[in-house]
Amino acid sequence: MAREQRNTAANGHAMILLAFLAAAMLLGGCAPEALPDADANAFTLSDTMFARIGLDTVRMLPVENSVELNARIAPDEGRLARVYPIVGGQVADVRVELGDHVAKGQTLAVIRSSEVAKLERKLIEAQSDMEVADKNLATKQELFNSQLLSERKLVEARYDVEKARARLKDMQEVFSIYQFQAGSQYIVTAPISGYVIEKDVVRDETLPSDHHEAIFTIAELGSIWVLADVYESDIARVKEGMPAEVSTLSYPGKVFSGQVDKIMNMLDPRTRTMRIRITLPNPEVLLKPEMIAHVRLTYQDNDTLPAIPASAVISDNNREQVMVFKDRKNIDTRRISIAHSLGGTSWVAGGLKPGEVVISKEQLFIYDALNDR
Repeated sequence: MAREQRNTAANGHAMILLAFLAAAMLLGGCAPEALPDADANAFTLSDTMFARIGLDTVRMLPVENSVELNARIAPDEGRLARVYPIVGGQVADVRVELGDHVAKGQTLAVIRSSEVAKLERKLIEAQSDMEVADKNLATKQELFNSQLLSERKLVEARYDVEKARARLKDMQEVFSIYQFQAGSQYIVTAPISGYVIEKDVVRDETLPSDHHEAIFTIAELGSIWVLADVYESDIARVKEGMPAEVSTLSYPGKVFSGQVDKIMNMLDPRTRTMRIRITLPNPEVLLKPEMIAHVRLTYQDNDTLPAIPASAVISDNNREQVMVFKDRKNIDTRRISIAHSLGGTSWVAGGLKPGEVVISKEQLFIYDALNDR
């Protein structure tokens, strides 16, 4: 019995020892960790990211506003030629189509005309009269040399030659200028190089002798007009020399820059609008007559406010914000109030001061990094 009691006591001491060792090991595994350095997790802009961002300084600028206008593209009237038929007759051939580019002197059409036939007869008569006058002068010169003719008769013969020569020269110039040719043909040629923008003639058509409308219109499109209509409410804002931005449906995102160079100081009674003109260079002929265009005219208000690139503004939860840059470790998210935006510029009513620097490119990555922490 005593032996069993000693064994029981020994087993109890062993269990207590094992429990003590287990507790010691547990306490050792749960020892508190050292607190992290507060600066270890501070945001710092890396060299790679710094090279990618764009920085802009807040500047005080006059607030710009705009007038939006509807417009159309038109040929430059100073670089345009309308071609009228000099004579009536039947159109034997038409050698160009609408939109074709033609060179100066190129044949546009051929007209067979009875009027040209009459002029041909007059040319033949003038040539014949010239020959007769020359022969008559030669005969009278011989008679005068033989003292068988008075000097007055010789002078009259010379005068007849001069009249015949003048008449023949006139007829030759008519044929040269108007491109009349044998066979009673009138050749219609291009007076300038350019594009055929109007064509009002077809083969086998008969043109009356009193036809007063142009059968072709040719325009040099290296320079074009933009004609815009200004409503009465905007007339006071429009001035000659105002910068203008022209855009079209054909070239989305492309802006053609020019300025107002002509104001037609009268209103169209039907539309109650005043027309203005913007002349644009068009070397690649991208702009075509009758294209629909949109014109934005910019002007300055009297107010001056801090201005930043519109690309610097971050819109999040109906709030306008910017990333203000001090150095690589000091970048703040700043809420601002936008007074007005136009083109690529935003004017700030509050939240920024002149001289502060904002991030205007790739700022969303920084914004997310700072505001998700």
